[in-house]
Order: sequence, then structure tokens, then C-alpha cells
Amino acid sequence: MRHYVAGALGAFISVALSSTVLAETLTIATVNNGDMIRMQKLTDDFKAKNPGIDLEWVTLEENVLRQKVTTDIATKGGQYDVLTIGTYEVPIWAKQDWLLPLDNLGANYDVDDLLPAIRSGLTVDGKLYAAPFYGESSMVMYRKDLFDAAGLKMPDAPTWDFVADAARKITNKDKEIYGICLRGKAGWGENMAFLTAMSNSFGARWFDEKWKPQFDQPEWKDTLDFYVKLMKDAGPPGASSNGFNENLALFQTGKCGMWIDATVAASFVADPKQSQVADKVGFALAPDKGLGKRGNWLWAWSLAIPAGTQKAEAAEKFVAWATSKEYSNLVAEKEGWLNAPPGTRKSLYANADYQKAASFAKMTLDSINSADPSKPTVKPVPYVGVQFVAIPEFQGIGTAIGQQFSAALAGQLSVDQALQSAQQLATREMTKAGYIK
Repeated sequence: MRHYVAGALGAFISVALSSTVLAETLTIATVNNGDMIRMQKLTDDFKAKNPGIDLEWVTLEENVLRQKVTTDIATKGGQYDVLTIGTYEVPIWAKQDWLLPLDNLGANYDVDDLLPAIRSGLTVDGKLYAAPFYGESSMVMYRKDLFDAAGLKMPDAPTWDFVADAARKITNKDKEIYGICLRGKAGWGENMAFLTAMSNSFGARWFDEKWKPQFDQPEWKDTLDFYVKLMKDAGPPGASSNGFNENLALFQTGKCGMWIDATVAASFVADPKQSQVADKVGFALAPDKGLGKRGNWLWAWSLAIPAGTQKAEAAEKFVAWATSKEYSNLVAEKEGWLNAPPGTRKSLYANADYQKAASFAKMTLDSINSADPSKPTVKPVPYVGVQFVAIPEFQGIGTAIGQQFSAALAGQLSVDQALQSAQQLATREMTKAGYIK
């Protein structure tokens, strides 16, 4: 009997040890945006379907995430098995052989269901190198009640002049209601995402056809003057510290009359569980200046697998789960169709339940489809990218210039000083990188 027990115990220990060895832990780096936080809460579904895979999350603020992930992948550090990266990084990193192609997302994944505008930005030489978790453009979110009280009607396609005039009219600083909230926090993907998209509509561009920086041109001065004056007159205090999440909180608590930012925010501001003004929100296209370009961008937060991972097969299973149609259905089942990750799949926008729940669905799709990364500006340019320039050097240059423009918003520099610094910075770096001969 004793021999039997000992043998059984040994077998049990052997099985336990082998299952421990078989279990793989994926380390996933992601951004602290609401949709990613929700994904983490729903991963029991993934674990139930993949019992041999454990998940470890590294959740970071946007600027910090970019810095850590870029450093890790460039140095082949191997800290992460799945990365949350943007449309900017994917083609650059894929060409450096830093990412693995997503060749085995499964028979039911339906790559052809991905929106062409989003899919094309994640595809290099015909291969998908990242799967979109959510896609976005940008648009105006506004308080219908404040507009009604001021006798104003928001057009579906407003101009910047209308937006500025309305922002000043609905501002009531005594009641802590600010006419407009816009990004001011420094970062190429923070204030410079907004300001680059805005500048496109003002006729500005980062570089001319010979890669010469254009911050000394009148279009950039018009853009930055307009922005700084508008925020001084109708923006919240401390705006130079506000990024996406800070402005989202201000809008949800009734402190913003308008907010021009990512279309993905629409579900958060329209959800009565999260927003105090959910029943008062309207949506419009990003503004223009009558030059043929609107101030809206094109972006996807996507999941990619670094070439340095030792767990590629498990990582691809996770990426397929998190970006699938089934995941959208899971979110809808748990939290309602309003909260399904937007901007990635045609089938979502053909879904009657989603259309009914999300009043912003058509505006989001129209905004995504109207952004053209291949022709982002009024004048010709040698680069692609709407709110970014798709060259490796842009990350550093964009953040440095973002700091100058944030300082101008804070009143630490004049607009002219900020633009002069931007011109010098960009010229120095582009010359050093060999773009300017």
C-alpha cells in the first residue's frame, strides 16, 4: 500500500511539475487607456480557452510606454512578448526586422474584415505586422445643452473659426466651464498629434519636398497663434499638462464645452456609467479652414510581437483573441455594444445593434475614411502620415518640438520663440540624419 501511495504521489508531482513547465507567461506592454484596461478585465475568457498561457501586464502612460518599448525592441532586450504600438511604429519596425509577421491568426480571424484604411498602415510588403485593437481618427465632441443655451448650432462639418467663436461664447470660468479642451501635454503622440493634424488644415507641413523644416512659414505661425489664443481665452487652467486622459476626465465631469480628440473617446463620453454629461453629447467632424483638409488624424493602437520573443506561438494566440470579432462580441455581452472596440472592422459598422447603441458610429467611420496618410497636407510633402511623419527620427524631433509648443501654451515662451526653436531643432536633427544635403 505504501509503495502504491508513494508511486501515485510521485506521478502527481511529475504531472504538476510538467504542467508548470508547460505553462507560458506572456508579458504584455500596453497603454493605460480605457479600452486596454477593459481588455485586462476580460482575459479570463482567453485563459479559459488557453489554459497553458498566463498573462503578465505592464500598463504605462502613453509617453512612458513608447519610451520603454522602443528602447527594449531597439536593444533586443526581450522584456515583452506582446507590444501595444501605434501606426507610426509598425512600418518602421517591420522594415528593421524587429517585428514578426502575423501569419497564423487562425481560420476564423477574417483579416479581410479589417477596415482598409487601418489595415494598410499595419501592412508591409503584403504582410500584416500588427493587429489593430482599436482604430481612430479625431472629431469634435460637444455639449448640446451649452450650445442650445448660447443659441448656437454645431454644423456636421464645422470650420475652425466657428469652433473658436463658439468656444469663447460658451465659456463660463466662474462655473468652471471651459469652452474647449485640447491637448497641451508635450509628446509627439500627445500635443503634437493634435497640432500636426490641426496644422494640416491650416495649410502647414513639417517639411517641404527637400526635407527642409517649415516652422518658419506663416501657416505654422497661424496654427500656433490660433491655438494658444483660443486656449488662453476658452481653455482650462493648466492645459499644458493635459493629454488624452486628462481632457477625457474634464469632459466627463462637465468642465468642457467642446473637446477635439480621438474618436475612440466617444464611447466613454456617451456612457452614463462613466460620464456625467452622457445624454448631452453631440459629435461633428474635425474642423477645417476651407483649404480642403480637415484637422483629423488616423491611428490604431495595435498588438504586435517583437522578433526577440521566445513565445511567438502563444503571443500570436493572444493577439488573435484580443483583436477578433469574438472579442467585440464578448465586450458587447459584458458591457454593451457601446463599448465595443471601434475603428477596426467593417462588420462592426454593419452591425445594427452597434449602430443603434453608438450614435457616433457613422461620424467615426467617415472621419477614419477621410484621413489620407499618403496626401496629408495641402502642399506636397515627401512623407506619409497624417499626425506624424513616418521616419524613425520623428519620435525624437516631435517630442522636442512638443516641449517648445507646450511651453508656449504655458506662457513660458512666445509663439515666435517656440517656432524659432522648432525650426532650429528640426533643421539640426534632419541635417545630422542626412535628409538635408
